[in-house]
Amino acid sequence: MLLHVLGQSEYSHNDTISCDRNYFGARAMTVRAANELGLELAGFVPYRLNRLAVGVSNHLSDIYRERFGLDIPEWRVMATVGSQHGCTAQHIAESTRMHKTRVSRAIAHLEERDLVERASSAADRREREVRLTKAGRRMYAELVPLVLERERQLLACLTREQLRGFLLGMEALESFLGLQQD
Repeated sequence: MLLHVLGQSEYSHNDTISCDRNYFGARAMTVRAANELGLELAGFVPYRLNRLAVGVSNHLSDIYRERFGLDIPEWRVMATVGSQHGCTAQHIAESTRMHKTRVSRAIAHLEERDLVERASSAADRREREVRLTKAGRRMYAELVPLVLERERQLLACLTREQLRGFLLGMEALESFLGLQQD
């Protein structure tokens, strides 16, 4: 049995909070009794978050793929290195949540295009930092305003209150999962 939580504050810790669509297509918060089996994938929050992340990533990739010839891992490396003014491959992997082999391949491809270079870290000579080359800095400087504008356009569909709630919700989930950015 599904109990709608809107306006209801009492539920057991054995209940699972999930989202589903009502027959009008709107989203409603519900509580599902623990003994109820079944999963409506379209209302499962992890599934929806993944679809949203892929959709946003693809929406953004139109800019850097078509105009700059970058794929998603290469863009993530460029964005991380550019904002950090150089960092280790390990830092890139940790902050982007990409596997280290994807990071390594992306760095190698960007090196072939003379967009990044590896150099010894000033803090620890044993570590190699990835840095943007002059060409990489030029591309980064051209890319950043374009992706920020795309972000603005994407978020324009939300009211200020919705945006504030969305950002607070993301921060809470990131904190719960230990995904805070440094």
